Amino acid sequence: MLHFTKSSLLTAMTLLVVLTGAGLWLAMESRERDMPAANEAVSAVQPVIEAGETSGITAPSETSINELVEKYGNLGLTDVHNHDASGPYESKLGDWEWLKVKRVVLFGDASEPSAIQTDAVAWEAYQAHPELIIPFFSGFDLHSPSSLDTVRTNLEKGYMGLGEIVAASIYSPVVSKVLWKGDHPMDGYLPQIYALCAEYKAPILLHIDPPNGWAVGKLEEAMRQYPDTAFLFAHINAFNSPESIEALMEKHSNLYADFSAGFTAYSPESSNKLEDFLPLIRRFPDRVLLSTDSGYGLQYGATPATYGETTAIDAMYRLLDLVDDPVLQRKLAHDNFDALVRQVPATKTQLEALKSKGIAPAAGKALTKLEAGKLLADNK
Repeated sequence: MLHFTKSSLLTAMTLLVVLTGAGLWLAMESRERDMPAANEAVSAVQPVIEAGETSGITAPSETSINELVEKYGNLGLTDVHNHDASGPYESKLGDWEWLKVKRVVLFGDASEPSAIQTDAVAWEAYQAHPELIIPFFSGFDLHSPSSLDTVRTNLEKGYMGLGEIVAASIYSPVVSKVLWKGDHPMDGYLPQIYALCAEYKAPILLHIDPPNGWAVGKLEEAMRQYPDTAFLFAHINAFNSPESIEALMEKHSNLYADFSAGFTAYSPESSNKLEDFLPLIRRFPDRVLLSTDSGYGLQYGATPATYGETTAIDAMYRLLDLVDDPVLQRKLAHDNFDALVRQVPATKTQLEALKSKGIAPAAGKALTKLEAGKLLADNK
């Protein structure tokens, strides 16, 4: 048993205070040395995942997002799944410019009454930025016959596709609760809607979770019955294996993979790495499309400014870097989706609107829907 005198205790306490103060001073000095000086410029753009950062997620490479944008920004990156019409989408314009995102498939809420308003926002965004925005819509009740009128009217007006349509959802904490969701991909008026999509050559983006089992069986039924409809399986790689996706795409040539690279690269719930999907991508080079899903669930950037969508775009570029094939990189970034929408003819409604403005296509030239839409947006 140890014994201490009063004087020895005071001495020990004094020494402890001195040592603690010295430690705090050294820590502060070290922190100040690491911080930029008051007149030193701080980069406004940080890599999404810095090399060696302990964010809980390991960066696929040490290459910064700025370097990736510099390397691949000329590809015309297209984001085929973006909810920013839920707003405000204007806050993303600067990020899209910085990250060289050249085209955004824009919509807002999915399969619920509020989507009617966000569909209108997507249209307004398209009118303001016709070269950047591709408008999709989802504001209709697929259990009501009125959905057929809405789909036809919107496609005639100039919307390029449908989505995100909740064809089935059990586990999603968000869309499993929406009012207008389907029980399966052949529910309600979806079959007639698929026929309209084929008529207008409009792709339809479907949310299906889980991405297997009975609901996917009904999707296969839909793809067999409507072979001229382009079905986009939203974030097909989320909670799904490359082998399952490959089997599905092998059987159905009208199935397109909406690949959410951010989920695979950065979500702690992903059981795969980007590299795991390279054989699938190389096997179906014309039917894989890249998307952000607006960075849903991704909060692993170096700063709050890089959370979510920017992290997802970072992952898209990292996937392109892994592909290491210029032709395939161009297909993934731009050409595959472009092929879906580039040849769609202008609608009767668009042509009549152009005629009312005194605008006629060049002799012998048939306008596409994209060309007609841009002319109308430029001549509002």
